[in-house]
Amino acid sequence: MVFPTLQFIGFFAVVLALNLIVWNRNGWRKALLIAASYVFYAAWDVRFLALMAFVSATAYLAGIGVTKPGLRKLSKVLAIVAMLGVLGVFKYYDFFMLNLQRLLEGTAFARDLQWLTLILPVGISFYTFQAISYVMDVDRGHIPARKNPADVFLYISLFPQLVAGPIVRAAHFLPQIDAPTRPDTTARAAAVVLILSGLFKKMVVANYLSVLLVDPVFGLPDGQYWLSALAATLGYAIQIYCDFSGYSDIAIGVALLLGYQFHINFDQPYRADSLRDFWQRWHISLSTWIRDYLYIPLGGNRGTPLHSHFTLILTMTLAGLWHGAGWNFILWGFFHGAFLAIERVFRRLRIRLPKLLAIAAVFVIVGLLWIPFRAASFPETLQMFAAFTKSEGYAAPEIIPFVWVLLALGFAMNWLPLALRDRAEMLIARLAPELQAAILAIGVWIMFATAQDGVAPFIYFQF
Repeated sequence: MVFPTLQFIGFFAVVLALNLIVWNRNGWRKALLIAASYVFYAAWDVRFLALMAFVSATAYLAGIGVTKPGLRKLSKVLAIVAMLGVLGVFKYYDFFMLNLQRLLEGTAFARDLQWLTLILPVGISFYTFQAISYVMDVDRGHIPARKNPADVFLYISLFPQLVAGPIVRAAHFLPQIDAPTRPDTTARAAAVVLILSGLFKKMVVANYLSVLLVDPVFGLPDGQYWLSALAATLGYAIQIYCDFSGYSDIAIGVALLLGYQFHINFDQPYRADSLRDFWQRWHISLSTWIRDYLYIPLGGNRGTPLHSHFTLILTMTLAGLWHGAGWNFILWGFFHGAFLAIERVFRRLRIRLPKLLAIAAVFVIVGLLWIPFRAASFPETLQMFAAFTKSEGYAAPEIIPFVWVLLALGFAMNWLPLALRDRAEMLIARLAPELQAAILAIGVWIMFATAQDGVAPFIYFQF
């Protein structure tokens, strides 16, 4: 089930109405939202409900176990191994088997290895990371273990953020389960702006850029030339930003209407004047998760500068692997880590570029690194880079004026002052609930009227 569909609109309208009816009955409300979340996930593939339930049950039992002195270490290790094992089998098994088979070719150990050909469950990385963070936070004493399994099951499965984040921390969300905030006029206004802006980013900007520019160019990279390659690189930078931040906006807005507050997940990332600043603005819930549960446990800034640089590069390489089972993703993460390490050396030497030049340099680095992230394979990555040296291409699509308008809109949303959004929220907050609902309904209708036919899945569903 995808947000910008009539199916989801009908589903959410029913859930929202029932949620208001059982608002003051905490147990019923939890049961309703768990059931709704599992129905939402079953719309993708009912077979994987058991997998999500297994991860949730493992997190719940481990949370209880790590509070017992004699079981603490065993419970934590078994839970993390089990949850990472599930993630590894479904997401990375075939990738590692393929590379192992290639490695053994031509040797005495060459074998026809067994393939599982598994379907990747949508959102498995996101809900697995939330489950791991719950166990780790209980183990560290940041939060108490929940005795009611419904609390943990709801935390891991709540449908607005289930399949593509943002990754919600247990310490932030679990207290809200006990006492959600009834949406007032301000919260409803914020939800309206978030949902409509998210739909516009996804249904108009991201989807049209994908169909008119990005997919045709990356689909035939050897047939491109410098202008089509440049336009598609810019296009994908805008597409992935509007696609993913659009999903996050909708998720945060939907959660607000249900009474739950999520932290912001994107903060105009292409305004960053350093790569460190970029990762503090891009997919904030994942970057902070990686910092707290991977980078710091691996050593973080402790030790020598050389050790911290190695840890940084390793962390970002693993972050690349999290995004997908492919060498392109590994290279994307490695180079982000390498540039972050170089940037850290420059900071120590107090070498700084003027702000506008720094912003431009960061965007160029990030934009070029989106090429291996988007390309289907390493050879196609090289073909895309080679296209920048060509003066003509046999498969280059016509770049119509509408494409340049979409690119301009994408950049504008990244650069316009946030005060404009706040002003829109203030204006809508002054209206009666009926008018707020009417604005949302009309806005949704306009998005559907201007969008393309069909449903384009969000990019991050594959992760």
